[in-house]
Amino acid sequence: MLDDMDNEQRYRAVATRDARFDGAFVLAVRTTGIYCRPSCPARTPLQRNVHFFATAAAAHEAGYRACKRCLPDAVPGSPEWNLRTDVAARAMRLIADGVVEREGVTGLSTRLGYTTRHLNRLLTAELGAGPLALARAHRAQTARELLVATDLPASDIAFAAGFGSIRQFNDTITEVYDRTPSQLRATRRTPFAELSEAHPAGGGMDSDKSVGVRVRLALPVRLPFDAAGVFGWLAVRAVPGVEDASASHYARTLLLPGGPATFEVRWDGERLQLTATLATVADLTPLVARVRRLFDADADPVGIDEALAAEPELRPSVAAVPGIRLPGAVDPHEMLLRALVGQQISVAAARTQLHRLAEACGTPLPSPGGALSRLFPTPAQVAEHGRDVLVGPRMRTENILAIAGQLAEGALDLGWADDPVAQHDRLVAVRGIGEWTAGYVAMRVLGHPDVLPTGDVALRKGAARLGLPDRPHDLAAWGMTVSPWRSYASLHLWRAAARPIPIGEPE
Repeated sequence: MLDDMDNEQRYRAVATRDARFDGAFVLAVRTTGIYCRPSCPARTPLQRNVHFFATAAAAHEAGYRACKRCLPDAVPGSPEWNLRTDVAARAMRLIADGVVEREGVTGLSTRLGYTTRHLNRLLTAELGAGPLALARAHRAQTARELLVATDLPASDIAFAAGFGSIRQFNDTITEVYDRTPSQLRATRRTPFAELSEAHPAGGGMDSDKSVGVRVRLALPVRLPFDAAGVFGWLAVRAVPGVEDASASHYARTLLLPGGPATFEVRWDGERLQLTATLATVADLTPLVARVRRLFDADADPVGIDEALAAEPELRPSVAAVPGIRLPGAVDPHEMLLRALVGQQISVAAARTQLHRLAEACGTPLPSPGGALSRLFPTPAQVAEHGRDVLVGPRMRTENILAIAGQLAEGALDLGWADDPVAQHDRLVAVRGIGEWTAGYVAMRVLGHPDVLPTGDVALRKGAARLGLPDRPHDLAAWGMTVSPWRSYASLHLWRAAARPIPIGEPE
């Protein structure tokens, strides 16, 4: 596990230029004053001159600048932020989603349940930088990527990255990268992204807005990456009108902080190619964070595969599907409602009900185009209009409507940075939410790597096919041997239950 590495192990990773650890930590060289990714092609520095930091922000705070050769910021994020459940990891998820830019450090602290002062002390002790510095580093990384990959004016890039002013943008870029924004832009090679203003084609923007923002970005992913598996998972669950998916692409509508958006993702063999239309450039940061979460782009596939392949029963499946991914979610409340509808019915039946719900309750796009026509309904819309749409046992329907009402009123809430134990306890205390639903939401919303839903019929079927115990108690005991990667083991069991399309919900 990456967070268990000591400095000796980190230095060996640097000496072998192991790209697996890019994004997991950075190394700073005292004699040059720069910090690099572990796989930097430059000559390996002497160990006595190297200092390791958990984040680029910590290196910035210590006075180091980013390497101009290896671009240590242009890598996937650290897998620790999903694996760990402490305050630091939860804070990093929210910072990546742009919470500091939208709500300030006070908003971040409130979401995490700490005072601003205490949170600053915790993050500085754990990560070497406080929340403002961490958010500043994230803004700088986003801005650098847009400068070297787009033709967008620098002023627009400043606000897309979350800076409050052009001066702040210029000062930060110059300090972090030892180059002005214009000098960084001059280093651009073949662009792998573009960002331009355009009239919203295909729907997504309000009709009274004459201009939307069209985005094309290439998102780095750790390899190997089971693209077929994650696209297949999303395709079989795609809600018509809200989503459109196949074995090679995934598109959907989404309500972001600045307004409605549409996006599409394709895999080119090396990166996730993201195309989107946004209401405002400020929505770029939360969009990228949610797409990366949806595709589990920051996972440590090599470490996960090595751990699972140590189990003889899983070894053939791991060899057949290297780099399996745990699909995430783009909206926590939506994920809970989808899980509730999917309880005790097949994936196909759940998809039919969700389609009817979206058609009856979801907000239509002002300018629909292609296969995308509406937003997934909000909890308030489900609570108000879902009674005539949902089918099945009356008690189940009433529970779904009641939970939607609680979400709409704020009596029940879910977020990317919830503590897993607290989220579980909060959910199972609600009538209509059982262990399966709470575990499934933890997997999809939090990216929790260590959930094995032994009550799932399909999962037990897959276990039996692989020669594993299929009784819940015995399967749970076996699962401890693959902790903390039980969620990824679950994916292999679901795959064994129903090849070639993985199934997650109970049959």
